[in-house]
Amino acid sequence: MLHELRVENLLLIERAELRLGPGLNVLTGETGAGKTMLAHALDLLLGGKARNGIVRPGAAEAYVEGVFDFPQRLREALGDRLPADAEELVLARRVWPDGRTRAYLNGRSATVGDLRELGGELLAFYGQHEHRRLTLASAQLEILDGFCGPEQRERRARAAAAHAELRALVRRAEELGAIGGARERELDLLEYELREIEEVDPSEAEQHELAAERERLRHLEGLRGAALAGAEAIAPESGEEGASTRLAAALSALDGMEGVDGELDPLIARYRALVLEADDLATELRGYEQAIEGEPGRLDVVEERLTAFARLERKHGGTIAAVLAHAEECRARRDELTGAEAALEETRAELEAARERLLAVARELRMAREAAAPGLAEAVRERLAELAMAGASFEVSLGERDEPNATGGDTVELLIAANPGVPAGPLRDVASGGETSRVMLALLGVANADVEEGAGLLVFDEIDAGIGGHTARAVGSQLRALAAGRQVLCITHLPQVAAHAECHFRIEKDGSGETATTTVTDLGRTGVLGELVRMMGADESDRAARKHARELLKAA
Repeated sequence: MLHELRVENLLLIERAELRLGPGLNVLTGETGAGKTMLAHALDLLLGGKARNGIVRPGAAEAYVEGVFDFPQRLREALGDRLPADAEELVLARRVWPDGRTRAYLNGRSATVGDLRELGGELLAFYGQHEHRRLTLASAQLEILDGFCGPEQRERRARAAAAHAELRALVRRAEELGAIGGARERELDLLEYELREIEEVDPSEAEQHELAAERERLRHLEGLRGAALAGAEAIAPESGEEGASTRLAAALSALDGMEGVDGELDPLIARYRALVLEADDLATELRGYEQAIEGEPGRLDVVEERLTAFARLERKHGGTIAAVLAHAEECRARRDELTGAEAALEETRAELEAARERLLAVARELRMAREAAAPGLAEAVRERLAELAMAGASFEVSLGERDEPNATGGDTVELLIAANPGVPAGPLRDVASGGETSRVMLALLGVANADVEEGAGLLVFDEIDAGIGGHTARAVGSQLRALAAGRQVLCITHLPQVAAHAECHFRIEKDGSGETATTTVTDLGRTGVLGELVRMMGADESDRAARKHARELLKAA
């Protein structure tokens, strides 16, 4: 449902704001007042092309904005493109004098394609806009299925589910087939890389140990010399006086003073410990010097092992941890490739079963459509007779797709000949704007199109072209019936149609200024009568016209 439509600087319209209501809304006004501009404003929200010269003279830009309900199906489709707490869907379009445009979705920049996609879900336009008429082909199947009854919707749901499953299985089979094509080559590479890693069998702990051992082996003589020099400085093997001897000599003097001064006693204790530590250190240094040794050729073995580690690191991530992770990935991929052939056979079997399920539901859909098509055509012909198209022929032609899709295996073409003796042709090619509007009014009324699933707003333009009298009343009556439970906007110049409206807007042009200006007014209950009188071509004071207008309102 469209709650608000705002238009600024669109040709004659300086500023207009329409607050539409549920049910039937009509827009009336003198010829040339700008009714078509509002139709073009809606078309812009649908992603239509901006016409040349559409920006009001002297204005920097034109702006159109529509505030719609936010259907749950679109909320799910849009995902995180809009805030989760968004309560309305706002489509907007700016147009500059040089023809550039910019689209917006809830204030965020969007593409014209986004508007076209979303607008088609929110609003359906039937009338003079050629590119909108051409899209009727996509709605024809839905109209026929609506006429088939509620069971057809359940069949459509099963067809959509079967088609989605089929597509997923086709992708899976293609992936597995691609795997199979290069399977042996990839397996050979995986086996080679795994064998190379497993033969070295690296670990981070061993790498640290080997690095430490290499440093020790490289500096073996230096380590021995340093340990020996330290031991000799403390306690020389030659018996000469060393640090240990001098420390011991001084200790005897300190021992003689122990207990004399409380401040010296802790220092004497530390000195005594130092003498003992010097003797122990000399013994351990000499033991280290005598014990340290290197197995002949051991340094070469260590260097070779570390070189093998480094080679793996260069090839597989720069660290041993990365090498081990790569090995795990290789094993997992090897298992996947090994099972790919069996998985492909299983997927092919599932694919065939899914194709059979889709074909089966497509046959059910076709049977229902074949049974319903003649009845739909007859019902539409009856309604067209009420809408001043009594001589029109109307047919529903079913075709067959090469492959079934989410809607089944059928194509639908609505064929019409507006006049007797003329061959019927596709509706989108042979019907005028007004004829298309009346056919769609008849179709939508007959087919009982689903309000929840279809567009929230139906717009009819030129629906009253070439009709009047009782036919106009029939059009108004059918529009009001169609608007039950949904929202319809009709642009009309006939009082018989306008009298059926639940919301009535009048568009007026004021040419007294330098630049003509168009305004839009919500007539409410009090202004409708006068507008109907004006539409009859009478003065507001014309008592007969006012009586007729009251009769039209009462009859509606």
